[in-house]
Amino acid sequence: MPLTRKAYRAAILHSIADPAEVGIEASYEYFEDGLLVVDNGQISALGHASELLASLPADIEITHYQDALITPGFIDTHIHLPQTGMVGAYGEQLLDWLNTYTFPCESQFADQAHAEEVAEIFIKELLRNGTTTALVFGSVHPQSVHAFFEAAEKLDLRMIAGKVMMDRNAPDYLTDTAESSYLESKALIERWHGKGRLHYAVTPRFAPTSTPEQLTLAGQLLGEYPDLYMQTHISENLQEVEWVKELFPERKGYLDVYDHYQLLGERSVFAHGVHLCDDECARLAQTGSAVAFCPTSNLFLGSGLFNLPMAEKHKLNVGLGTDVGGGTSFSLLQTLNEAYKIMQLQGARLSPFKSLYLATLGGARALRLEERIGTLQPGTDADFLVLDYNATPLLSYRLKQSKSIAETLFVLMTLGDDRTVAQTYAAGNLVHQR
Repeated sequence: MPLTRKAYRAAILHSIADPAEVGIEASYEYFEDGLLVVDNGQISALGHASELLASLPADIEITHYQDALITPGFIDTHIHLPQTGMVGAYGEQLLDWLNTYTFPCESQFADQAHAEEVAEIFIKELLRNGTTTALVFGSVHPQSVHAFFEAAEKLDLRMIAGKVMMDRNAPDYLTDTAESSYLESKALIERWHGKGRLHYAVTPRFAPTSTPEQLTLAGQLLGEYPDLYMQTHISENLQEVEWVKELFPERKGYLDVYDHYQLLGERSVFAHGVHLCDDECARLAQTGSAVAFCPTSNLFLGSGLFNLPMAEKHKLNVGLGTDVGGGTSFSLLQTLNEAYKIMQLQGARLSPFKSLYLATLGGARALRLEERIGTLQPGTDADFLVLDYNATPLLSYRLKQSKSIAETLFVLMTLGDDRTVAQTYAAGNLVHQR
């Protein structure tokens, strides 16, 4: 194959560390007039345009963006493919919401054609919002995962997904068995895991919908394929936490259920964690597990406020999740808007650089993919975005008043949404253009 080399010139910003660990100033790199060089889907150089231009061949194609900011692609560490059609459903908290809206919506994925149609809409929506990698729940039906991976593979996207395992406390039309969930997951792993930029996640929905037998087999799958992911929910809602105690009275608490079945580990991501205690945060950190912080969902379903400072104290990996359809937007910019408010309600501040970290490098670390995605470091996959400072009249006017990159970044996260994403690139390919 001939070498395809392209360069992109604009203001460029990326996270290089967690501000909670190194301080804000050491946590990012910003190039006011930067240049990003991409060779065959990977970033080969990043720096000031004035320093890099001289080293490039005269005939290289350089795309120059005015009034724009290049950042790494956003990483969504918790989202549900089958809930796309019920986002913004009225009036319930978690458990009633599942029964009233979620389960009937997910039942439609028994139909292959429906699964394929929604997978296309879902991936377009992710890319329109600048999300280049997501950790995705399918439905209980294997075809939901086949459809998603087929659509993602066509665009060479870095995506992670799994078939939901659910053998109790759900409608009969939506349950599998411990044995069938194991065999169907295994077949999906063999077909998709490690193919191109795709990865598989063992996906028990949450402790209440899996029998001990099913959780045992979920742990067995992780033992059989050491580089698999595991995703589930934890401590989202107080009623749910009490229900888990009733179902598993022999365990110390919610996290201990998953711990007992060997579901904690370096590629395990637990969604929400709103009501975790100190000891549970410490145990998650000790095992290298991560939590997906889902602000729009936690507010929409009235679940509670995630304690980010407690997670930071324990050096627990935290990514950001939209949690569509409990969450109300595919946009991680909008998700950060709500995250800021959740911190404000707890008397804590969320700096725009910490926000950028959560949406990019923090998500990559939660997924153990920081060598590949989450930054614009040379050698990583060329997954990046072009954010348009003039996306809306209000944004354009407001950014003209901005005195610093910190202010600009914060305004993008407060006023920005899908319209702000002018272009999305994955593995160096343009996969969305507004």
